[in-house]
Amino acid sequence: MKILIVRLSALGDIVHALPVLAAIKKAMPDAQVDWLVEENYTAILALASGLHRRVIVRAKASGETPEAISFTSGGGYWRAARYLRAQRYDLALDLQGLLKSAVWARMSGAKRVIGFDRAYLREELAASFYSESVVPDDSGHVMRKNLSILSALQITPPSPELRLQPVATPAMVKSIQAAGGSNGYVVINPGAAWPNKRWPPDRFGALAKALRDRTGLHSLVTWGPQERALADAVSQASGGAATPAPPTSVSDLAALMQSAALAISGDTGPLHIAAAVGTPIVGLFGPTRPERNGPWEPRDEVLSRSETCVCHHKRQCLRGAPCINEIAVDQVIAAAERRLRSGRA
Repeated sequence: MKILIVRLSALGDIVHALPVLAAIKKAMPDAQVDWLVEENYTAILALASGLHRRVIVRAKASGETPEAISFTSGGGYWRAARYLRAQRYDLALDLQGLLKSAVWARMSGAKRVIGFDRAYLREELAASFYSESVVPDDSGHVMRKNLSILSALQITPPSPELRLQPVATPAMVKSIQAAGGSNGYVVINPGAAWPNKRWPPDRFGALAKALRDRTGLHSLVTWGPQERALADAVSQASGGAATPAPPTSVSDLAALMQSAALAISGDTGPLHIAAAVGTPIVGLFGPTRPERNGPWEPRDEVLSRSETCVCHHKRQCLRGAPCINEIAVDQVIAAAERRLRSGRA
């Protein structure tokens, strides 16, 4: 059985799709599973167990290794389509529900092209490219929705299972040891692609100071492209209780999260990586719903203003004052202390 999973982006969404890979390999150990992904988000798949090959589009350069093959934009798209068709997939599973992902699934030439029912797609026209559709379980976490597609393979959707295998670089190991190592440290992630998912940096700084004073734990502040100034602002507001983490690859970030006593973040990729490696979490939510996108460990703490938010799943606040700002520092401190006390598996 040769299967193509299509989930092109983004980081957190790919993490939430990974249980589908784990479930397929558990039910069909001999299945060959490839994953079609855009280059900006391929690094997380390098940590996944059970994947045969990453097929990477929108790459900066074409290339091939045993684990991945890359295609640039423009003419590279046609070469990617020819490559996919040559694989003779039995199934293509579109877990994204966009027109572009459905087109890729169809262009793969798979015998069966499977996606979600039109009513559950972000772009309804995508349904025109499927040979079969599945009415998903959309009642809870998005991982349950993703796993619903397995019913088309006669696989009963299981509980979510993730298999990430991060390996830290020597520089990250040194940073982990300096932050507290086995004695513990907190990871703070203040950034997010959506402005209305970001809690103010001065509050993160006050939080880090309170946690150091109350628990003795130092905080490392993670940052992505164009976010170093944000990490510096958190550090400056913390009175020395938090320092910026070194630049991180996705594997470094996963290793940093895996060793942490606690991770505190808004709804963004690093939060979902922390959940995938079993890190205790305090999640801060504004325009997105934690029951759908949040951590799935019952002991994790979530502080949310989604019930009163008027801009659900919109990148910009419609009120001029993001509802996530209504979450007070004292509330996050209390949630962090509760989560630290409840421990980890």
